[in-house]
Order: sequence, then C-alpha cells, then structure tokens
Amino acid sequence: MTNKIDGGLPVARAPATHNASATARAGGERGQPVAAVAAGDSIRLTGEAEGLQALERQLGAAPAGIDVARVNALRSAIADGSYRVDAQEIATRMLDLERQLGG
Repeated sequence: MTNKIDGGLPVARAPATHNASATARAGGERGQPVAAVAAGDSIRLTGEAEGLQALERQLGAAPAGIDVARVNALRSAIADGSYRVDAQEIATRMLDLERQLGG
C-alpha cells in the first residue's frame, strides 16, 4: 500500500533575476543592487513521518502474505456467480470486532 503525502498548498518560488552573478565585479556598475541568491527548497521530517517512511520500507520489502491461490479461487467464484455471502458469519465477526475494540 502506498500513500502519497501532499500538503495541498503550492510552494512559493523566488522570482528569477536578470543578473547572472550574485556578486559585483570589480570596476563594474556600483549603483546597481546585487541580486540575492534564492534559497533552495528544504524539508525536515518529524519523528512520526520518519517512522512512517521506515514502516513503508519494511512493508515494501516484506512478502505480502497473500494466498494467491485463494484470491484466484474467490475471483473465479465471483465471476461465475457461485460465491455466496454468509450474512450471519459477517454479523458475528463484526460484533466480535466491536467487543474487542471495547464497544
């Protein structure tokens, strides 16, 4: 599973300048201001974000643990119409989960 983290807000960029150099040359025009060098983008991750990245790397490297044969059997049963839903079993498991969560 992959989650994209997107702040949703556009990042402001420094306007481009006409000067090719941020330093004045000796003997050059001294009446003109020297253009400032635009700061580069930087990012600092919180401990929580670093933990999430580590978890994502672990999950990506670990075997998925999916029973492919069972998934394929269920897909074919759904496709040919032979798959039946046991409403009682679903209700029982939902109630068990609710009890486990303290509800």
